[in-house]
Amino acid sequence: MSGETTTEPWYREGLKFECTRCGNCCTGPPGYVWFSPEEGRAIAKHLGVSESAFLRRYAERKLGRWSLTEVHRGPDQNDCVFLTRDEQGKAGCSVYPVRPTQCQTWPFWPSNLESQDAWDESAAHCPGMRSGKVVPLDQVRITAARNEFSV
Repeated sequence: MSGETTTEPWYREGLKFECTRCGNCCTGPPGYVWFSPEEGRAIAKHLGVSESAFLRRYAERKLGRWSLTEVHRGPDQNDCVFLTRDEQGKAGCSVYPVRPTQCQTWPFWPSNLESQDAWDESAAHCPGMRSGKVVPLDQVRITAARNEFSV
């Protein structure tokens, strides 16, 4: 035995999550939706615009990186530029098939997985974090590891 101990994370039994299409992950106080150059090119192609047109219309440089722009809707309500709502108020994403990794990996962000308290704080605004099937530990870890940007 090497003497190493493995500490299981607080979410060793997995975590519940199923998107309810509330849109809360895409709106709120000012924030960032980071995307890589490859993701930017994919979004531009999906929209049928040049990469430079995409960057001018839908992105801005923040802290030395690219982030999607936000649409100001009111005090502490800024929507992602690609957030949509249907007639029933259900949220959607107009670039869903090519949305950035940051969006794809919600809610399994390292910041949400730091502690039960961090998870609960985010779950207070995301009803999907307390519903649906349990996502097993290995899948949570794989999803969290896909995040190349700290969020």
